[in-house]
Amino acid sequence: MQAEMIITHARALTMDPDRPRAEAVAVAGGRILAVGTAAEVAALAGPATRVIDAGGRTLLPGFVESHLHLVLGGNELTQLQLGSVSGFDALSRAFRNYAAANPEKPLLMAQGASYEILGDPVTRQDLDRIIPDRPAAMMAPDHHTVWANTAALRAAGILNGAAMPHGHEVVMAADGTATGELREFEAFSPILALSGDLHLQLGIATGGEPDPWPDAGQRAKDKAKIADGLAHCARHGITSMVNMDGNLYTLRLLQEMEAEGTLTARVKVPFHMKPHMELSELDRATAMEQACSGEWVFSGFVKMFMDGVVDSRTAYMLHPYPGTDVTGEPLFTPERFDEICAEIDRRGLQIAVHAIGDGAVRQTIDGYEAAQRANGPRDSRHRIEHIELIDRADVPRLGALGITASVQPPHPPGAMDFPMSTMDHVFHRDRWRDAYLTKTLADHGAPLAFASDWPVTDVSVMRGIEAALTRVPFDGAADERMPLMDILHAYTAGGAHAAHWEGLTGRLVPGLAADLVVIDGDIEAIPAGRMGRTGIALTVSGGRITHQAPGFG
Repeated sequence: MQAEMIITHARALTMDPDRPRAEAVAVAGGRILAVGTAAEVAALAGPATRVIDAGGRTLLPGFVESHLHLVLGGNELTQLQLGSVSGFDALSRAFRNYAAANPEKPLLMAQGASYEILGDPVTRQDLDRIIPDRPAAMMAPDHHTVWANTAALRAAGILNGAAMPHGHEVVMAADGTATGELREFEAFSPILALSGDLHLQLGIATGGEPDPWPDAGQRAKDKAKIADGLAHCARHGITSMVNMDGNLYTLRLLQEMEAEGTLTARVKVPFHMKPHMELSELDRATAMEQACSGEWVFSGFVKMFMDGVVDSRTAYMLHPYPGTDVTGEPLFTPERFDEICAEIDRRGLQIAVHAIGDGAVRQTIDGYEAAQRANGPRDSRHRIEHIELIDRADVPRLGALGITASVQPPHPPGAMDFPMSTMDHVFHRDRWRDAYLTKTLADHGAPLAFASDWPVTDVSVMRGIEAALTRVPFDGAADERMPLMDILHAYTAGGAHAAHWEGLTGRLVPGLAADLVVIDGDIEAIPAGRMGRTGIALTVSGGRITHQAPGFG
């Protein structure tokens, strides 16, 4: 068979233990045709073969992004970005400039607002001083807290509060009006609805579907936002992703894009199980799995939230937060969660649970253990997302039960964009040794899958690699840095295994999908502190070039 494309003169790291290194890869029909020396692979070239000289750059399997929010991230690319903004004057300039440039927007929405952006807790009055006459709001980086001005709260009908499900809160002031702080999805959904984009949030917010179903015109707009997100990810070498927002509507949009030839990455979409749902709702999860065929759009897993986040003290802890009697609360009772896990597992579906506090992590492990007792052991590859704090007694339980640790190298404070000051606010000093573990989890047998949680943090895999290589150990804690090859494995073959994709992608092996990334340099020679400034020269997804740096190839 003749190759359609050959990438040669590369330093290929294949993630294949039988042939860990190579010089060239041949591609045909969306598959890897051959992996070998430059001379071996050159024999497969024909007159129509496109030959790309990598010039000694590193060639890897395409990156697997194991936890992101594709639809939300794509939607937010045009919103105000506050990641580098601090202080009232800077925030005021940013918002007012954005407002002037977007006079038609029904909601001025900003992303990436640090919990410490104004020093003291943000109130609606703070935002009123900036934008008094139009609805305006800003989202915390973790996407679990929104601050809104008075105009937005009034337009959303929550200025005087609103009844909320357990774990979701419109924070109220002593005068009986909302302070402007909204905790968790149900609380800030009325604000997001002002933009007209709430239907894109329904899966993660409520587990529901848009009603009425969006017409062709709206779906075209939504697909354009997804395409923007996919292009953004392709620029960072990502060819497969586990999407942690979404619902059947998201699944159908992606399938339409596949049919139209505009889907440029493999995407897995969850069913969201919420505490208020009956077990019979899991029929929808099964139906989503059955609606998928082929190698581009997948489901087959159920996402749940066990707790919130540390900054708002909604993450569920075994012991109170420093200086408080607050522990946070689990969103499911243990008995109910065990019952749900057993039923999901019985259906042969995978489970992924957001669990940040050590109490939430323990309860999630207990639920997975209950499912195994109920149904017997199987290759379930259930996952825990984040694991920001874990009790030492629970560390070996992950490996023993085959639970994947889906963790994010950019998340530890001080490792990338999040400030170290967070640590003192939310963790007792004697627990820092148990926070944001990676190497320790792997050393105790837990399979690792790495991710960014974009748009919570930058989707750049190269920045994530740098964070994993360079994070400074917390005081009194072990060194959680990992060797480069282990990090690359967690971003490729490890992510593929966690998603049940090891027979499709994640390694450079003949017969697997032609999902490839060329790094703009020799990754083994790049200093760790410069890794994040290293670009992506080429991304290939299913044999199709989805990103090509100017001047390369």
